[in-house]
This record gives sequence, C-alpha cells and structure tokens, in this order.
Amino acid sequence: MSANIYSSRVKFSFIFVCKLLVLGNCLKTNISSSNKDTNTPLPIDTIFQLPSSLPTWPSGGDFATGVIDLGGLQVRKISSFQKIWATYEGGPDNLGATFFEPSSIPDGFSMLGSYAQPNNQPLFGWVLVGKTNSSDKSGDFLKQPTDYTLVLQDTAYFWRPTPPDGYKAVGLVITASPDKPSLDKIRCVRSDFTDESEIDGWIWSASVNGLNVYGLRPKIRGTKAQPLSVGTFIVQNNTSDQNYTLPLSCLKSNNPNLSSMPNLSQVQALFQTYSPYIYFHPKEIYLPSSVNWFFTNGALLYKKGEESNPSPIEPNGTNLPQGGSNDDSYWLDLPVDEQAKEKVQNGDLQSAEVYLHVKPILGATFTDIQVWLFYPFNGHAVAKLGLIKRIPLGKIGEHVGDWEHVTLRISNFDGVLHKVYFAEHSGGKWVDSSLLEFEKGNKFVGYSTLNGHAAYYKAGLVLLGENDIGIRDDTSKSDMVMDSGARFSVVAADGLSTAEVVVEPPWLNYAREWGPNKSYELGDEVKKVEKLLIGHLKSDFEKLINSLPSEVFGEEGPTGPKMKTNWDGDEK
Repeated sequence: MSANIYSSRVKFSFIFVCKLLVLGNCLKTNISSSNKDTNTPLPIDTIFQLPSSLPTWPSGGDFATGVIDLGGLQVRKISSFQKIWATYEGGPDNLGATFFEPSSIPDGFSMLGSYAQPNNQPLFGWVLVGKTNSSDKSGDFLKQPTDYTLVLQDTAYFWRPTPPDGYKAVGLVITASPDKPSLDKIRCVRSDFTDESEIDGWIWSASVNGLNVYGLRPKIRGTKAQPLSVGTFIVQNNTSDQNYTLPLSCLKSNNPNLSSMPNLSQVQALFQTYSPYIYFHPKEIYLPSSVNWFFTNGALLYKKGEESNPSPIEPNGTNLPQGGSNDDSYWLDLPVDEQAKEKVQNGDLQSAEVYLHVKPILGATFTDIQVWLFYPFNGHAVAKLGLIKRIPLGKIGEHVGDWEHVTLRISNFDGVLHKVYFAEHSGGKWVDSSLLEFEKGNKFVGYSTLNGHAAYYKAGLVLLGENDIGIRDDTSKSDMVMDSGARFSVVAADGLSTAEVVVEPPWLNYAREWGPNKSYELGDEVKKVEKLLIGHLKSDFEKLINSLPSEVFGEEGPTGPKMKTNWDGDEK
C-alpha cells in the first residue's frame, strides 16, 4: 500500500516502537574494543561507479552543465576527495568513518566544508564549492572566517569556522594536526544565501563527550522550498530541544529561474536510463494494472446517498469529480459481479504502467521523479509468531485501491542518480545508489512485498515487530517483473519552463478515496486465528493484536498520489 494509506490501515503501532529502538541503537556512543584488521579493505575503500557510462543527455537549458547559479552565487558539485582521517570503530556496523576534503577544486571556486561518510558502504558522496559571479560587484557573497573553534579532538581535529558578522558557516574543516587551519582554507556565506539546517543520517559516534557526527540537510524541503544541501556534516551533542538551532547552516537559492531543471526530453532520457525493474513475490495474486484498465473493466463510482446506483467510470476518469477534498461524498469500488470483481481485484500486469511526477527539490539542485504504481486491491496481512512462520490475519489489511511509489533523486549538476526512496507503508527509506541492485546497465531493482506492496531495495523478509513476532513483509524475485521504462507516462511536472505543459489526467485530480470504507468485528477475525494457537503463542498473538490501532480492523480506500503530503513536500 502507499505510504500514507497503510498508516491508516496496516501501519501498525509497534512498527514505530521498532524504529525508535533502531534509532536508539544508532545514537549510542559506545565504541567497543575491536579486533578488526585495519588492513582489511572496507566498502569505503572502493569508489562507487554506476554500472554503465551515462549517455549524453538531450540539450536544452542549464541541466547537467556542472554549475548551478543560486542568484549570483555559483555552486559546483565536487566528488573527488583527499582523505584526511579515518577511524575504524563506531558508526553504522561499528566499522568507523572516513573524513575528506574536496580536491581538484576549479579555479575561482572555494571550499565550503568537508565531507564524511560511514565505512560500511562504498565511497559515493559530494560537497558543493562556491564562487561569486560578475553580479557580485563587491565580492561579498563569500568571505573568509575570522577564526576557528575546535569542536572535537580525537586523533584528528574538527574546526568550525567563525563567520564575520552577517555571514554563516555551512561546513567544518578537519585537520590531522592541532594547528588551526589557514583562514583562507574555507569560505563563509552571506546570510541571505543561507537557511536553517537539521541533522540527517548518522555517520559516526566519537569516543569523547557523547558527540556524534551527522550529515546535514535543509530543515525546510519541498517543491517550492529554496534551501539546498551542501553535502557537509556536523559534530553535535544529542538534543531533544525542538527549538535548538544548529551552528551550521545550509545554502539557499535566490534564483527564481529554475533553468537547472531537466526539460521533458531530458526527463524521458533520465527515466529510460534509471527506470527500475519491479519484482513481485512468486505467490502474489494482487498485481498492478493501469488506471485505465481498472476503469474499463468495471470499477464503479459511488456517491453518498445514492449507493444503489453507482456509475461506470470513463476510461481516463473524465466523469470523476474534480478538486474538492476527501469529504466521504464519493468513493470507488470493484465491480458488483463476482467474476468481474475477482478479475479486477487480481490486476493485470500486462496493462500496468507507472505514472511519473517530476519536481524540483533542494533549491532545484536535484530533480525528484516519483514513480507511482496502482494496484486494484491490497491483500491481507500475515503474521509470524516465532517458529510459526506464516499466520494469515483474515481480512486485516485488505482494501480496494493501492497506490505505491519509489522516488528517484537525480543531480541537476550532472544527471547522476544520487539515491532512491522506497515507500514502506507509513514511512520509507532513502537508499544511496551505491547500495542498489542494478540490472541491464543503470536500471535499479525494487521489490514489492507480498499482498501489501511496500517497496524494498533488496529481497528477503522484513519483520514489522520485535522478538521474532510481527507482521511479515516478504519480497522475492519471480518471473513476474515489470520493466517500468517500457510503460510509463509523465502525468505531472513542476519547475519546467512555461513552454512545456504536461496535461494532467482527470483521475489525478480526483480527491476522494479509491476504495470503500468497510468495518468488521475484531473478535470474528481474531478468533479464527486463536483457535489454531495454544499456550504462549496465543498470548503472544493477543499482544500483537492489542498493539494494532483499531482502524486496521476494517477497509478504507486510499486517496490518490496528488493528495499525499510527499507530492509537494519531501519524502519522510
């Protein structure tokens, strides 16, 4: 099911407990003794390259030209680094982290900060460097710091620049010696080109003072948001103060011209290059279909107060109510005839296509391509109770209409696929390109879970629970696979030139639910399962059921892609 939908259906409360446990584990500053051989190659010792060379992108605009103008302040992405220091303990998988500064900086550009990455994955990162263009007559956009503050001393030294009045630091300098860096080493940025940042992924935990190293990202993100990432990191104490402002900022674009965005021909070339292969579980019976197939094979539009007289839906949804809000006045459902109902419920992989939403993100330094996939029906949940591997949960989790998606984040500097977001029920996960599975060049692989259709980047079992008790998310390769690049259409695009217009299909602006609301008694569904259990298994099952929110014991159709918060905002 789609990210927001599943939260109201099968997005069980204990999932959040698991996430908190994982996060708590990540934030421990516990550097245990280790016998790791530092001569053994680590993943970061390998520089990640996409499997195939990139094509020459179609011409037009400033996309993939290497430099983006933020309104007088020009920035360039640097992916070549000089290693300053590495540690081999702490951080993800207790493999340590490596710290770099950008190298081969072009003439006229200045360093804005250093780069850091955990050692548990190949080197695949970047930082921005900056320079001012001819519009900055005074040369005031960038200035040297006035001093440095030592924020962490391990066997390396981490320095935060002290900016002049009216300027902000956006990155740190790291040195192997206790001597302060030269003031000419780095530049601070005039405040009107900066915005507030927040911590991103965890990189490493220091052995002193409970300090942690995190990535940085803008606090405000979305289609219309102008802040952008610098690619730098911060050394920070853990804090739960929601009003705390980090001492390092992010950049902000003051350029209203989004010329760095790809045009439609470039979008099509990008998607053909990276379009995922989506694998379905060999036992999956609820497959995707195109929206038009769903409509032409008997899906019905219901109106409140006229339930006995539903309307057939035109092939492209032209008779669906447009705009408004999800006010329970209308909903969609499967055909009434049982044979037709079963046919539509099972979907049609041959007709299935993906629907693309293209949008600027991070001040138009990146393009997000959301890849939406429609399933006519979402199947029931399956539990695992220790050694009992599969316990079907009756109707729990079922509903008509299921929207799923993955999001490709592509650099507007060069057209490189930076990372992919896999929507997993009420949340999801960003995965760096260096960790993806690829097939046939640079096309990555995604996996759809059995019945629930959440998206994962690798096959196997993910258990949504704890202590070997929870809801199963099963993925596996099978002969049922969808090459999304073979059947796709751009249904919406933001940030393109006014000369390029994408006509949105009517179904995209249908704001109501794609399935009916139905409820049923908790006891009836639970008792069917409890009859099969004895002893502690029965009590474990009761605890699992009691942890579920009451709304999952019914069916509720989702709203469509355009009604999701991640349509205009960033992925969670």
